[in-house]
Amino acid sequence: MKDTYRHQGKRQQLVRVVKKKGITDERVLAAIGKIPRHLFMDSSFEDHAYQDKAFPIAADQTISQPYTVAFQSELLEVKKGEKVLEIGTGSGYQTAVLCELGAKVYSIERQRELYKKTKTFLARIVYRPKHLSFGDGYKGLPEYAPYDKIIVTAGAPDVPRDLLSQLKVGGRMVIPVGTEVQTMTLFVRKSVKEFDKKEFGAFRFVPLLEDKN
Repeated sequence: MKDTYRHQGKRQQLVRVVKKKGITDERVLAAIGKIPRHLFMDSSFEDHAYQDKAFPIAADQTISQPYTVAFQSELLEVKKGEKVLEIGTGSGYQTAVLCELGAKVYSIERQRELYKKTKTFLARIVYRPKHLSFGDGYKGLPEYAPYDKIIVTAGAPDVPRDLLSQLKVGGRMVIPVGTEVQTMTLFVRKSVKEFDKKEFGAFRFVPLLEDKN
């Protein structure tokens, strides 16, 4: 688990790439520049770690494109100490970015193989979520609700009501909505029953599957 000067240099190149694409949040850029993304991938694919693209990992899932991770993180507006629910732990890279931003992360993964692998890996590095769970992301983690922020890292054909209900008033939820192509969508909870909704263009994610296991 080495992080060399070469890796660090490639990360700074990656930061310049995502900045050029429109990411302006300095804390998010600093997180991208600090976290060794190559450790979250199979060592044989290390050369792909600092390219701005998604890449396959275990269980037919992907590690998200760095720009997408940065874009969702910027939309979320994470403040230090906030309670963040992450739907789709995946490789743990987005989890690490949230931890670096100072969030208390509650994460859920529906693929058992990936859950076990990522749980073991995250226990070995400094980016540890407050709680990592195996289960159905559509249902969220109501036992720890409400959350300041919720981030969904898989494409949902529609917006799960359970997740909206677990968001604090004033909280923000970022979720890609759609089937073949998803629209990045931000919900801000204005009151118990009222939400503001904004859309931010097209992205591609692996699908958020219900009751997969």
